[in-house]
Amino acid sequence: MNPQPVHEGQCACGAVRIRVTGQPKEVNLCHCMTCRRIHGAPFGVYAIFARHAVQVSGDTRAWSSSATGRRHHCPSCGSPVYLAFDGVDEVEVPTGLFDETGLFPPRYEIWCKSAEPWHDAHGRPRFERGAPA
Repeated sequence: MNPQPVHEGQCACGAVRIRVTGQPKEVNLCHCMTCRRIHGAPFGVYAIFARHAVQVSGDTRAWSSSATGRRHHCPSCGSPVYLAFDGVDEVEVPTGLFDETGLFPPRYEIWCKSAEPWHDAHGRPRFERGAPA
C-alpha cells in the first residue's frame, strides 16, 4: 500500500505551519483583485484540499473576503495561509507556502477579466470569472 504524500510549508516568519496529506482536488491560478492585493502580485495560485487533509499549527487571524469566504493569515507577518468557504468541505492553500517548489502546477485560470495583459497562460484553460461548474 502506498502512503499518501505529505507536504509541509510555513508563513514568511515561520509562526504558522501547514501540513497537507494527499493530492489536491484541483489547483487554480486566480487573477481576482482580492488575490492580487493579498499576495501583492498579479495572481495567486491555490491548491484545494479536503478540510480533513489540512493541518495548521500556530495562530491565524481571519477576515471575510466574501459573504461565505474567510481568509486566514499569519498575524505576525501577514502571509496568507488558507481560504475556506462556509458550507464547503475544502481548504484553499496558496502554493507559495510549501517548502518544496514545483509541487502543484495550476490546471486552469480564473477571474481572467482582471489578468495583466502580458500574462501568458501557457495553454491553460482560462475563465473570465470564477471556476468552471
